[in-house]
This record gives sequence, structure tokens and C-alpha cells, in this order.
Amino acid sequence: MTTSASAMIGRDAELAWLDGLLGEAEAGMPRTVVVGGEAGIGKSRLIREFAARVGSVAGAADPATSARVIVGQCVDLGTVAAPYAPIKAALRSLVADIGAERALDTVGPGRAAFVALLPELAESGGAGEPVPAVAGGPGASGQLHEAVAVLLETVSRERPVVLVVEDLHWIDPASLGLLRFLVRALTASRVMLLLSYRSEDVTRGHPLRPFLAELERDRWVDRRELSRLSRDEVRELAASLAGSSPDEGLLDTLFRRSDGVPFFVEEVVGLDGCTDEGQLPDTLRDLLLARYERLSDEAQQLLRLIATGGVRVGHPLLTRVFRGGDDELDEAAREAVLGGVLVVDGEDYGFRHALVREAILADILPGERARFHARYAEAYEALAAAGSRRLAAEISYHWLGANDAMRAFPATVQAMREARAASAFASAAQLGERALALWDVVDGATSGGATSGGPDGERGAGGGAAEIAGMSRTELMGRTASHHRNAGENDRSLAVIKAALAECPRDDPNYPRLLRDRALTLGSDGRPGSIPLLLEALEVLGPDGPAELRASVRTSLAGRYMIDGQLPEAAEMAQSALELAESIGAPRLASVALNIAAVSRAHLEDPLGAAEQLERAKQLAEGDGSALLRYWVNASDLYNLLGDYELAIELAEEGLARARATGLERSSGVILASNAVDPLFALGRWQRGLELIERALALDPPEPFKIYLWRAEAWAELWRGDLASADHVLRTNRAAMNAVGEVELQTRQSVGRVATEIALAHGDVVTAWREAAPLLDEHEGAIAGYGLPYAWALARTIAAARSGHAAANADEAELLAAASAAEPRLRALLARFAHWPLHPLWVALIDAELESDREHAVEAWRRAVDAVDDPRALRLLGPYARLRLGEAELEAGERQAAKASLQLAHDEAERSGIGAVLASVVRVASAAGLVLEGAGAGRAIGVTDAVDAAADATAELTARERQVLALIAEGLSNRQIGERLFISGKTASVHVSAILRKLGAATRTEAVYRAGLAATPPT
Repeated sequence: MTTSASAMIGRDAELAWLDGLLGEAEAGMPRTVVVGGEAGIGKSRLIREFAARVGSVAGAADPATSARVIVGQCVDLGTVAAPYAPIKAALRSLVADIGAERALDTVGPGRAAFVALLPELAESGGAGEPVPAVAGGPGASGQLHEAVAVLLETVSRERPVVLVVEDLHWIDPASLGLLRFLVRALTASRVMLLLSYRSEDVTRGHPLRPFLAELERDRWVDRRELSRLSRDEVRELAASLAGSSPDEGLLDTLFRRSDGVPFFVEEVVGLDGCTDEGQLPDTLRDLLLARYERLSDEAQQLLRLIATGGVRVGHPLLTRVFRGGDDELDEAAREAVLGGVLVVDGEDYGFRHALVREAILADILPGERARFHARYAEAYEALAAAGSRRLAAEISYHWLGANDAMRAFPATVQAMREARAASAFASAAQLGERALALWDVVDGATSGGATSGGPDGERGAGGGAAEIAGMSRTELMGRTASHHRNAGENDRSLAVIKAALAECPRDDPNYPRLLRDRALTLGSDGRPGSIPLLLEALEVLGPDGPAELRASVRTSLAGRYMIDGQLPEAAEMAQSALELAESIGAPRLASVALNIAAVSRAHLEDPLGAAEQLERAKQLAEGDGSALLRYWVNASDLYNLLGDYELAIELAEEGLARARATGLERSSGVILASNAVDPLFALGRWQRGLELIERALALDPPEPFKIYLWRAEAWAELWRGDLASADHVLRTNRAAMNAVGEVELQTRQSVGRVATEIALAHGDVVTAWREAAPLLDEHEGAIAGYGLPYAWALARTIAAARSGHAAANADEAELLAAASAAEPRLRALLARFAHWPLHPLWVALIDAELESDREHAVEAWRRAVDAVDDPRALRLLGPYARLRLGEAELEAGERQAAKASLQLAHDEAERSGIGAVLASVVRVASAAGLVLEGAGAGRAIGVTDAVDAAADATAELTARERQVLALIAEGLSNRQIGERLFISGKTASVHVSAILRKLGAATRTEAVYRAGLAATPPT
């Protein structure tokens, strides 16, 4: 009787499903597949069967027809798993298949990070070149992620790659972060990620739960929970195991006791003589231990030893921990294999099922467990001393299991360093917290309770934990907090820093560092409070503190002042940081300080002179990636605000390429992507900009970095003519935008401007005023580059309020009155922006918006048209100004001039894809009976064509639907339509849905356009 069925039962549909998904991956559509289910349901068997069908591990017989399957197994090391354990196992098999030299050549700029992950490759630099050291900082993990993605993507061009990672319920945070990246980054590959997890172990609070929730929203992810076997399938499985079908009575018992779980069926059938219910074990535990308990004492002891080591243990390691001769080991192992408890996989012994291992593990006595753990710890220490693999995490785990804190502590500190070296920041942080938990025990046992290395808090002079760790407790807390921050766990980082500050005396050298780190963490998370912390750090440091730390704190403080809009303070602090950095020979700090000083002065008084200073900052930054990225971020943003869009794009894309190469695409790269998007949209290159946004958001960057992308996306959708999409992006993400806006003036002003324009497009002047009015309250903080476009939106709001917009109640009437009277405050604001090169352009537009005299309006809009013909103007301003000029000319009775202006507006809007203006031009021309010439490709519609198209499109609409459509064209929301027609907003929504369906339109704007009308422009 066999222990497992030779043929898999009841999983034909799942196999076909996996085959189909691999076929899609082969065709260039990468897939992520997640297989879940309870213990024993057959996840591993399904994956093994699938792998056997589609390829082989390392070296398939026929590369042309098979996939390359690489497998990683998550390791159960308690609450702190070894970083990247399953990924390293899979990559080692891949490297063994393709060769180390080729692997290193393929990963290119990520070579250092790749070697840090697999240190045995350090001697295989490729083409005789040495492998560089791994870069520091949070970019190192991104560099590793990118390297792994590039390797898989490149190798998959030969034949598809199936990366299997089993037992995600034990996964370490570093591996989970890498998988999260691969799911989003492998968009142009032939890679299939095949993941499995035990569903009942992923309880509330488990780190895998958010990951699974994210996958649910990804269209490239397929997830399936394996179901239990039916009664007929249990019969078939039992027959394949026993050689004959069970009778109905035994089948009833078998089905009832196994609950249709395949592994339990195999265990029950595998028990000799189990021919009736009375002979079956009473409990699940008894069932799992039934085979084990039939073995000899020697085999049982071996199984307990292996269970302590993990789900699988290599034979070389087992020989080190087994207390007996080779013959005894072989005999006991053979008995366990023949007894159906162990399986052999290459050089590894593994349990036939993890459930059996867990049952045996629970059967081990405490003293025996501690002795076994000690053996493993000693064996791993010997292996680590003899080889190049990092095993400190395993050593730490086993010494903890042996209840030996003194030996667990140095291993834990070393494991933290190893995790940091491999860019596994989340694991490093967990290990740091484990070391902190052991600190007092170790310190008390070695140095009589001393908790620091000396009076200065630095490395220990009198033994104890500080001497063993090579750092003080406060320093360890600071590093742990830094690892949390680099892992994106800012809340936990702040908690650790807070605890460290509470323990750290104010005169401790670590105290100002902790203040700085807390400020940096708050700032990176878009939270307030950085400036007071940095000011306190400067106060504590005084004039005699470490010069480099003082320069660093001053530079950070200058940056926070600039972001908060305190530009004079930013410029002054940056200048002092620059002088100090230059005096001590710190070019990176000098570059960043000069960068901040230049940008602050640009917005204060001298934008053109600031450009020269930025170039000097770039020269100082040469060779320092972090400082260079700061240059590219600020320079591309400044040139965009100055209207040099081509240069802004060039700088942003240059920086983005560097960010990708150095593993910083998810942080600095996202900011640079948004800096490229803005000038691309300014030039009307909508598609390229939207592609950059999609790519950047797919990387799942920290939320504060997403703000810039969402804001740009909403603005683009608005002007392209999809008001509904623009509104959705803004509403969905507004809470996050507001949170960041509390500490970032740039975000407040740019988001406020977009929100104002969207409200105007809806015809909601009251909301537009609420969104625009804060600009007037910025006092001296408003930045010209962002403030002038915002002021234009404010001017349009004032003009709309003056046009007699109806108020729904007294509060709205008061707001509209305030808006109507706001021009003097707006003029005062504009005067403060007079130094900005684009000031005349925006003022010409604002003057035209606010001109209420019909005769003077035509001249005002003609001046505006002349102004926006400047190549530094946004491309949309040309057709917009000509549209408004056409409207003014119609009001003045100049029909021929109006026709010419509207024709130009139409042609420019269509050519540049400015749908909002195009729709408005059609509406205005149609209402005036003006015939416009078509502009090609069926998109431009002359009035005659428009009338015919409108008649065809609206033929199916009811009278009420035509009324609703006319109000949609005015830009009214469903609520406003309901109020106008004395119906509920819900009823209005039903009419809108019917209109979209009948006109075949995806959006409200498209419906209006198809009907030959036009939505109210964003004016």
C-alpha cells in the first residue's frame, strides 16, 4: 500500500487553470497565481504535479518546449524568519543553471546588491571584474528588487520562468517586499509567479493579509482556494492507495473522518488494518502521529531532531547534529522514509507533510527541545565560520530555542547586520528589536547591570551588552528605528525613536542624531513636527558639536523650511549649512545645501540667477548619487515652473534613469517621474505623461510620493475632457493630499488649484471659492511658480461669482459675496509675484478673466492671446484664450472675428488633445450658428455635421433626458440637475446613466460631445 496516490485526484480543473495561465505568460502576459487552502488540502502536490508537466528545475531536457521552474520554500523560524530565505533558494538554482558570470552580467547595476544577497558569488565578478560593494541606504533594497526583476525578465526571453514560493504564511518581510515588487514590475516578461499559503494560518494581523488584499485588486493576479474532495473523489483516492475501492460503509467512515482532505485520506488509508471506524485514531493529533509512533525509538528520536531543525534538513547538517554514527543515522532515516513520515529530496530530508512535523514538534519535551536547538546553533556556527553564507539568523533562532540568551544576543546583532547588508531592512528591524529585548538579560549577566558602554554612551569600556554588540543601547535603538524607516514602517520607527529619546540623556552624543532621525521620518511620511525637532537638535549640538552632524541638521532644517514655504529662513539656513559643509570638506552636504539655497532664492527674488547656482550644486554632487538626485529633482521642477519644458523633461528623465539604476525608482524616481509628467502635460504630450504615472503608481511607492502623481493625473483628465475621471481621482485621494498639504506648501497650492478648476468645470462656484480662497491666506508663503497658475483659477472663480451665480442659502450667498469682492487681495498677491519671469503672461490672462466691460473684454482677451503665444505658456492656454476671445467677440457683435478665433481654438485644441476646450468650442459655435471647418480624422465637427450628428445621437432620448443632457452640458452635478428639475439626485443619476447608454458614451463629457453640445469649460 502506497503513502500517496500515484495520480492526483480531483484537481484536473486546477491543473488546466494553471496550464492556461502559463500559456498567457508564455505569450508575454506575466501572471501571478496564488493557491490557498487549509493544511493537507494538496497545495504542494498540485504545484509539484504542475511543475513536472511544464518543465524541470535547472536544466530542462527540451528548452524549446518546457518552462524553467525555480522553487523557494519559506522557512519556519518563528516570528523573525531568515531574510530572503525562499528567494535565495530559488535564485541559487537559477544561477546554478545559467552560470554565475552570466547572472552577474545580466543584473548589471544591481550586481552589488545581488552579491550581497548571494555572497558566494563575490568571487564571480564576470569578465574578470571585481564585484563592487553594496550601496547603503533605502535604495539598496530597491536596487536588489530591480536586479532580481531584470534577471527573471531577461532569462524568460529564452523560455518561460515559473518562480514558485511555497508556504507564504512563514514568509519573511524582505521576501514579501520583493514579491510585491515583482508582481508590479514584471510587466514585460514571460514570468509566472506561483505562490501558496495555508489559509487558516493567515489570521488577523498576519503580515500576509494586506499583501493578499492588494493582489485582489491586480488584474494580472489569479487566486484560488483549493476545495475538499467530494465523496466520489475520496473513493477514487482510496482505491488508488489501497488497490481496490472501499465498501460503502468504510467509505462513509473515511469520508466523515477525513472531511475530504486528501492528506487525511492518505493517512487513514495508510494505516494497516483500518477496515472500520473503531480502528481509526480518535483525534487528528493521533492520526498525524500514528505512523511516527509505529517506528523504533531511534527513528522517533531522529524525527524529533529533524522537526526541531525545520520542515526539511540537509543531510550534511543532520550529520553535525545527530549524536551517533553514520550507519545509525542512515538506518533511522531509512526506517522513517519507508514508514511514510520522511521523504528524500536531493540531499534534504523533509516531512511528508508540515502537519506531521508540527505534531512531532509538539511532542518534544522541553529539555530535549533545548538540547536539539543548541546542537543546531553550534552546527550553524561551524558552517558560518567555514563558508561564505550568512547564517546568523538561524544561529540566533536556535540559541533562543536553547534558552541561551548570552549566545543568542551576539548572533542576533550579527543577524541584524547581515540583514542590513542584504537590504532586508524589515528583517533587520525585527532582529534589532529582538536584540533590544535581550539587552538587559545579557547586560545584567556580564557587567552587573550597566546599560551603556561608558559615560559618553558610546562603545563599552567595561564589558556588558554594549561591548558585545559593539554599540550602546541607544545606538542600537537608533539603528533599529532607521531600519524600520528604510523598510517603510514609519510608525514603528517613530515609536522606537521616541523610546530611545526617553532613555537617552540630553548630553548623550546620540541625542541630536535621534532628534534628526525623528524629524526625517516625520518628513518622509508627510507629517508635521520636523522643524521644532531640528531646531532642538541644533540647540543641543551648539557651536561645538560634531561639525558634519551640525551641517547635516542645518541642511535638513533648510529643506523643511523650503517645503513649508518659509523661504527667507530656508535660504539663510541653507547658506550657513553650505559654508559649514565647505569648511569641513563635505561636498555632498554642500551640494544639497546650495541646491536648497538656490531654489529658495529663485522663488524669493532671482529665478534666473538660481539656475546658475543649481549647476554649481550639480558639480559639487558629482560622484554622490543622493546629492545628484536632489539636483535633478529640484532643477527639473524649477525649469518646469519657468516654462522651459523640454529642459525640465530632459533633466527629470535623466534623473529617473539614474534612480532606476541605483534602486531608488520607488522613492526619488517617483518624484522625478512626476517632475517629467508636469512638463509633458504642459506640452500636450498626454499619453507619455499618463504612461509614466501608471508605471510609477504600479511600483507602489510610499503614499506621500503618490500625491504628485494623483494631482497630475486629475489635472490631465480634466483638460483632456474627462471630468468624471478627474473628479474621481481627486475625491478618492483627497484625504491623503490634504494630509501632505499640511506640511508641504507646494502640495497645498498645486492640489488647491486642481480642485478649484474641477469645481469650476462642475459649475460649482461656491466649492471653487472654498478651494481657491486659501491662496489669499498664504501671506508671504505663496510661491510664485505655483501661485500664479493658482491665482488664475482664483480669478476665474471671482469672475464666476460676479456673473450672478445663484446661491442656495444664506451661507452660500455670503461666500459668493466674499468671492466677488476678492479682487483687491488677488491684485496684492500678484504684485508679490512680479519678479517671476512668467508673471506678465499670467497677469494678462487674469486681467482678461476679471474684465467685466463688454467693449474692453475683447481687447483684454486679445492681449491674453498675444501673451500665451509665448513658448513658455502651457499649450492649453492658447486654445483656451482663443475660445474666450471668441466668446467676447460674439458678445461684442463681431461674428466674423469670433468665427476666426473659435476656428483657431478648435484646431489647436484638437491637435493638442485638449478635449475640455474642444467641447466648449463646439458648444459656443453651435449656439451662435457659426460654421467651423472640420480638422480631420472625424474628430473635428463643423456645425452642419454637428447638427446631423446631434440629431442622430439624440433621436432615442426622451424629452426629460434631453433636458438632463442640456444641464450636463452646463457642467451640473446630479444633485444640481435634480434641484433644477425638481427631481431627486438619484432620479437624475438614473437619467444620466440612460443617456450614456443610448449615446454609447463612457463619460458625461463624451455624451455631450456626441450630442453636438459641449460641457461648460473649466472656466
